[in-house]
Amino acid sequence: MSRFPLLLFLLPLAVAAQDQFEIQIYEWETVPKRMWSLETHLNFMGHGTKEFDGPMAPTNSQFHMTYELTHGITDNFEIAGYLVTARRPHGGVLDFAGWRLRPRFRLPKSWRLPFLFSLSTEVGFPRQIYEQNSATLELRPIIEKTWGKVQLDVNPTIGRALRGPGAHDGWDFEPGVRLAYALRPRLEPTLEYYGSTGRPFDPLPRREQVHQFFPGADLQIKENVVWNIGIGVAATPAGNQLIYKMRLGYLFGP
Repeated sequence: MSRFPLLLFLLPLAVAAQDQFEIQIYEWETVPKRMWSLETHLNFMGHGTKEFDGPMAPTNSQFHMTYELTHGITDNFEIAGYLVTARRPHGGVLDFAGWRLRPRFRLPKSWRLPFLFSLSTEVGFPRQIYEQNSATLELRPIIEKTWGKVQLDVNPTIGRALRGPGAHDGWDFEPGVRLAYALRPRLEPTLEYYGSTGRPFDPLPRREQVHQFFPGADLQIKENVVWNIGIGVAATPAGNQLIYKMRLGYLFGP
């Protein structure tokens, strides 16, 4: 499987506003101690929402670019910062959309648990034209299991608003799953799933839930460079219906 971490993910709180800036299922591995990882996320909403939702702009034809810089503090702990930008149709140059901070730790493989486990905690500060809430929190457990050439990653994510109109709504459940197959030493076809279903024990009606599927692939261009592509389609009328995503990751350091 991938030899360096393809980490991260953002925070979505409103169901229809599920995160479309950093579309990624986190894997267990963290950035090695004293090393750096720079990831660039490029996403385009091919078929999104068409009307304003309060102060939040429609997502249709929006282009998103997110920079994520991560540093390995110890063998099992990393911290990452995000710069989030966007371009709306007829909006000219890229617009500042917010920033985020994410620490993450992992349990060592030497513990010999039935599965690999790590936990990401992220706080985000988006602009309200891209997210109704101005401060958000996300807790993302990462569970990973490998069988031969097959790798499964599950992210049972929960998130909530800390400041904004959704601050009193409690937690939202946003599960994510990644299934990868090591077809060749540097090529992994993947299938990713992203959902947003409402409160953990009080789900929304089926048509209001977000369920998106992304067939794609990870290509290891060099030992320290990975390229991910995917096309997402929605299984319900909620949220964005067609999404193109790409990610380029670069590992560097002493």
